[in-house]
Amino acid sequence: MDLLEAARERHSVRDYLAKPLGDEIIAELKSYIAGLNAQSGLNMQLAINEPKAFGSLKARLLPHYGSFRNAVNYVAVIGKKNASTLEKCGYYGEQLVLKAQQLGLNTCWIGGSYKKVPSAFDIAEGESILAAILTGYGENCGKPHRSKSVPDVLKAKGDVPDWVIRGAECALLAPTAINQQKFVIEFDGENVAVRAKRGPFSTVDLGIVKYHFELGSGRKLQIG
Repeated sequence: MDLLEAARERHSVRDYLAKPLGDEIIAELKSYIAGLNAQSGLNMQLAINEPKAFGSLKARLLPHYGSFRNAVNYVAVIGKKNASTLEKCGYYGEQLVLKAQQLGLNTCWIGGSYKKVPSAFDIAEGESILAAILTGYGENCGKPHRSKSVPDVLKAKGDVPDWVIRGAECALLAPTAINQQKFVIEFDGENVAVRAKRGPFSTVDLGIVKYHFELGSGRKLQIG
């Protein structure tokens, strides 16, 4: 599948089969992560068969947003905690999410309902784990989230070209914290700006949404 198909078919999955990732899949994920790290300056790292992060008491006490099954494979998104890095966290992490979808895996962005296991990773001074991306073979493929409409998120002047509409439609497929879709796309008749509203993990969400807008529109945005 191409990336647009992956964006349409990807849905968040928290329950996974007890099926190990094959060596070829692991190698491909690690290679792709290395490329993203080189582009972004992030320090994303893949954890395989690491049961501590999502088996914590904290996760079990959050029945809707924090419960997991067989969640032992994940990517820790690591970097220095500032607005620019958080936006890159979303922008480059979502590229990994869609790559995983193309490889036949399922995923889920996790912002806080997990235990950080620093001993499982090489974390440089000044860095921290900013988010995690679960991956593996889901018990199901997830389901579409409730979504706003293009007019809900697009503020535009004058006629709106098709590429802006396509970008907004793809942006609405992006995963966001608690599915709040707290972003706005502004079009002034020539240029587009995507801005985050106030909300949990909104800066990470902004990076995710920007990548989706680029994917749908074919136009590049400023990141970070």
